[in-house]
Amino acid sequence: MSTFNFIVWEASPEIFSIGSLAIRWYGLLFACGFLLGQQVMIRIFKIEGKSEKHVETLTLYMVIATIIGARLGHCLFYEPSHYLSHPLDILKIWEGGLASHGAALGILIAMYIYSRKQTDQSYLYILDRMAIIVVLAGCLIRIGNLMNSEIVGKPTDSAIGFIFVRSTEDRIMENFSSAIKNVRINKNGKDSTMNNMSLAGLDLTIEFKDKNIPAESITNFIQNNLRETLSSYGDVQENIVVPAGFLSQNINMNNGTPKATVKIYGIPRHPAQLYEAISCLFLFFLLLYIYSRKKAATREGRIFGTFIVILFTLRFLYEFIKAPQVDFENNMVLNMGQILSIPLIIAGIFILLRSFRKKNEIS
Repeated sequence: MSTFNFIVWEASPEIFSIGSLAIRWYGLLFACGFLLGQQVMIRIFKIEGKSEKHVETLTLYMVIATIIGARLGHCLFYEPSHYLSHPLDILKIWEGGLASHGAALGILIAMYIYSRKQTDQSYLYILDRMAIIVVLAGCLIRIGNLMNSEIVGKPTDSAIGFIFVRSTEDRIMENFSSAIKNVRINKNGKDSTMNNMSLAGLDLTIEFKDKNIPAESITNFIQNNLRETLSSYGDVQENIVVPAGFLSQNINMNNGTPKATVKIYGIPRHPAQLYEAISCLFLFFLLLYIYSRKKAATREGRIFGTFIVILFTLRFLYEFIKAPQVDFENNMVLNMGQILSIPLIIAGIFILLRSFRKKNEIS
């Protein structure tokens, strides 16, 4: 096995920062999902001779429903005991924690409320068209998850495995920012296995700020401070393995920038976020194709049913290669994401089958 096909993923979740204000990829992609979706919906409404003002209202409903639904979904589905005991923490959305199933339920409720106010737009009519833009937004949001190095997959020996090292680099920089100038992790091609799990050989290189730091101090730092950091944090241990020969290092005092390189191992994982992003993109074009064939004459429920069945069937399957999101899933045959997907798949099949009847009975 060779790591040259593996990808060392160390992308920063931040695009840039100004003081305490940080612009993050996730937020930008989240917003772009709604903006691009709005343009798609405007195009659809123009084709069907409907007012663009409805799109502005729909966008507002979508944004509010997605954020509230996704947040409440995470809090109630994945960490109910914590948030029911600390309800004010639900408002701390900046700390992370959004669930796509919660967003789906939020959107379903919001679109029902919207459709009740529109005499010329039935519930399924709206859901059919919203499905097209929701799946596009889902693609961008999953790319945002990838930029955050979150929702990672289980270990794999596949050549497309990602080694998520950002958390390791960030931990080292956070703990020793006063002494360290830079941290980089690169492949070295010296792979290994442990407990039947493939490990990718990595070089962890640290640049020190003090040009006059003695080699003995660097050795002591590696043997004590660095080793403790790599062994103390769960988000580091999920992706990095410290070998028995960790104490041997290469110290370079040349060029005015003292450096130390340590041999470690990375755990290649399925890039589950990327799988879902690609699936959403293909599904977007499929739904757009279904709509383009008959446009306004498309049977109600055809697009939405296809969307629900394919999206959540794939979600059900992808969960088998995802790492558990919360501890209580460790001993579950089916995790929470799969359990929540099942009723949506069944509902989608029912709606899709009814759309193929001669008379469109659903309104």
